[in-house]
Parts: sequence; structure tokens; C-alpha cells
Amino acid sequence: MKGIAGKLAPTRLLRLMLLTAVALAGCARDAGTQTLTFWTFGREGEAVVQLLPGFEREHPGLKVVVEQIPLTAAHQKLLTAIAGGATPDLGQLGNTWLPELATLGALEPLQPYVERSAVVRADDYFRSIWATNRMGGVLYGVPWYVDTRLLFYRRDLLRQAGFDAPPRDWAQWRRMLAALSHPQRHVYGILLPTNEYEQLLSLALQQPDPLLRDGGRYGNFESAGFKRALAFYVDTFRLHQAPPITNVEAGNPWVEFGRGTYAFYLSGPWNIGEFRRRLPAAQQGDWATAPLPGPDGPGAGLAGGASLVVFRRSTHKQAAWALIEYLSRPQVQQRFYELLGDMPPRRASWAGGVLRDDPKAQAFREQLERVRPTPAVPEWERIANEMQRLAAQAVAGELSVDQAAAELDRRTDRILAKRRWVLDRRRETR
Repeated sequence: MKGIAGKLAPTRLLRLMLLTAVALAGCARDAGTQTLTFWTFGREGEAVVQLLPGFEREHPGLKVVVEQIPLTAAHQKLLTAIAGGATPDLGQLGNTWLPELATLGALEPLQPYVERSAVVRADDYFRSIWATNRMGGVLYGVPWYVDTRLLFYRRDLLRQAGFDAPPRDWAQWRRMLAALSHPQRHVYGILLPTNEYEQLLSLALQQPDPLLRDGGRYGNFESAGFKRALAFYVDTFRLHQAPPITNVEAGNPWVEFGRGTYAFYLSGPWNIGEFRRRLPAAQQGDWATAPLPGPDGPGAGLAGGASLVVFRRSTHKQAAWALIEYLSRPQVQQRFYELLGDMPPRRASWAGGVLRDDPKAQAFREQLERVRPTPAVPEWERIANEMQRLAAQAVAGELSVDQAAAELDRRTDRILAKRRWVLDRRRETR
């Protein structure tokens, strides 16, 4: 029996051979392509997709698949993936989650990669932001974007009240809040939603006393420093300089800020874009941003944000690191800010693009040189939520400052009981 080649005309046979060669070449290319899985949480996934074509052009053998996970489901999905051995190659991780995943052994140590890198330079990153990625002296993440809280303020209202500059310390701030507050007209110096902990936490991080003591084994909220921060916070409500409401009850804060209901708003960088979009053109010159005042001078702020991590079970670690390097380039970080408003964690990224000449962003640049990380324990978010609940009770007059601090220490010590047990066992086995 003759083969199929004998039944085909030479032209058709040549065409078939060419098509077969093309198909085989395509299969070879597919076989040589690595697919990276990249998990993002929140809006960042939408923006990063627009940055990936440049990376894939530089790395034709790599294909990045981005999975955007709702923030409300992200923590549980991560824990489930770790337990099931189904983690992605790399991902976005809030720096308050990093200690937990590092403790679980889910993350690849990155210091060896950094030491070989010509792109990621530790000394170019804001020092405290870089520090949030270290656990027990080991680097587990590279900062991707930063988040801190500072003051948005109505400078026209300050001028009308006799002040020509934002506050530099708590005493000045208190005088301004008093002058700007008219509770009988439902006008207040500041909005501090009582269901958010970041505002009080920012004040607490300005104190010399750490929030936890004895290596993160116990709470330190009865310290003089924390009680000073809590007292300033509670007094702001007691003096009717802030309304005792949640952010749900506050309604539309941008509209109320424009109306002059609040002269100050302690919030994060995403609100630069929100105020520009939501306030009318005639009011764009009336508002500005300023670093946080501290107890006795310019104050520290909260070192927040998200980092890029490589998961230990990834089989494409070098390729994942290549993507981290790409997303860490100053020009790429500048583009990321233009797309989303997430601020870059390295100083070189602030030297160009729209950030360099934006006075409302420059206040964040100044604040980022004075930020402090939260305690690097996996239980921190639970502790912070208890802090918010007890502070709200103190604002409502149900607890004194001393009672709230003592109760917060009690709850924190219960939360940290397992941590103490584990650390003590490790000490005994050495």
C-alpha cells in the first residue's frame, strides 16, 4: 500500500510539509514558554496588566497570567492556597500580612536575589518601608507601593481663622482645631471616622514607646506614650473638634470637605485623585496636603503599602524575580502611579514623572522619610482591630483612657498567647 505522500500532488505535498513544520515550530515555542501566575488584590491587578506587555516583549519566553482577587477574600484564599500547596509564583502582599505568611514558611527569602540585582537597590528605598519586609533578619518582599496617612486641609479656611501654615506640632494643631470647630453649626476641625484604626495608630507610632514589648510577646498599651496618643485622639472628640461618627455615617467626605464641614481630613494618597475629581475647579486651589504634626514637632507616620513576594513552592523563581525587577524600575513605578495613584517606594521614582512637580504629592514624599512600621507579628491586624474598638468605646465615654489602655493590653496578651508558647518552646530546644 502506498503512503499518503504517493496520493498527493507535489504542490499539495509541499504545502502540507510547510504547514506541518509551522505547527511543529509553534509547539516548540509553546513548550519553551514559561507561564507565571501573579496574584493581585484590589485595583492593582487592573493597572499592572497594562504594564506587562513591556515585560513580555523583553522576555519573549515568559507569559504572565494575572489573577485579580477581591481584597475581602484575599487573606482566606492565600491561607487555603498555602495549605493546599497551590500558591502562585509571585504575588502582591500587604506588609501587615507578610509576617504571617513568612511564619508559615510560604515565602522565598529574597536577599540573595537583591545582592545580585542591578535594579533593586535597598539604599534607594525609604528605610522604614524596606524594613517592613524583613522578619528575623530575613528579607521576604520588595516594596511595590507605599501608603501612609497625612493631613488634607482647607488652606482657605485656615487663613480665614488666622493661620498661614498647617500645624507643625500637636499644640498648634489643637489651637487650629479649636478655632475651626463650630459644632452648633455642624462644622468641625477634622473628620476621624471611629471605625478606622489608622488615624490613632499614626499618632501612636509617633511615641517613643513601642506598641508591643518583650520581643512582641505582650502589649505595651499602658505605656505613657500610647496613652498620650489615645488621650489626644479622645480629646479631639470630647472637645467637639471631630464628630463621633463612622465613615458610613460621614457620607461623602469629599463633598463635605468641599462644603467646609471639615477643615482637616487625615487620610491616604488615593485621595489626591479623589479630591481632584470630585471638587469643582474653583476649589482646586483651596486645599493642600501636609505631613503629620507630632507631639513636639514634625511627626512620624504609618509605614503601609504592599510588597511583591515570590512563593516558596514556585517552580519559576528566577522568572518571578525578573518580573519583580521590571516592576521595580523607576520609570515603570512612575507609570504605575499615573495609572492608579499608588505611590512608589523608592526615591529615584520620585525624581521624574508627574510626582516630581506635584505639590500635593510632595507632602507624602516628605512624610515617607518619617514613617514607622507596625509590629512585625502575624497577629498585628487582630490587635489593631481591638485598638479601634476600644478607642471607639473611649470616644463614646464608656471607658476612660486608662481603662481602654489596660483592656487593650489584656486583649493583646490573649491574642499573643500562642506566640509566647511557640517562642518559649524554641528557646527551650536550643
